[in-house]
Amino acid sequence: MAELKYEIVETIAVLSESPKGWTKELNLISWNGREAKYDIRDWAPNKEKMGKGVTLTEEDITSLKAALAERK
Repeated sequence: MAELKYEIVETIAVLSESPKGWTKELNLISWNGREAKYDIRDWAPNKEKMGKGVTLTEEDITSLKAALAERK
């Protein structure tokens, strides 16, 4: 399996934190040198490990924002 390279370009929000220190975060991440995308996933303290997550394009995040706004 090829090595996964990533760069957290911007941390937008820490959504929650577990008792063990893992945080669920919304970040802008560049995966393998590509354009940064929105990413929601769990991170271990000091970012040494990550959980499974979901990556969203600008269009995805705009649609999600609109869908959440309609729920109010």
